[in-house]
Amino acid sequence: MAEGHRHHHFHHQKDPAVPEPEVDYRKKEKHHKHLQQLGELGAVTAGAFALHEKHQAKKHPEHAHRHKIEEEIAAAVAVGGGRVRLP
Repeated sequence: MAEGHRHHHFHHQKDPAVPEPEVDYRKKEKHHKHLQQLGELGAVTAGAFALHEKHQAKKHPEHAHRHKIEEEIAAAVAVGGGRVRLP
């Protein structure tokens, strides 16, 4: 950086003439709940896929190694996606 060069952040100053937008907390709560439900649905789906891969590993012993790897990955996704975030 050049000596004496300073960054002026005028965009961080709030204009008193412009009112703050109102925050719709009900809408934010609904959005958060929707995202949480999608996360839980993803966790359930990953769990079901893990069970499917476990079944496939038993059904097709020649590809059992591949199915076991996919089962473990799906199980990890299910556990990671099933975390409940408490406020």
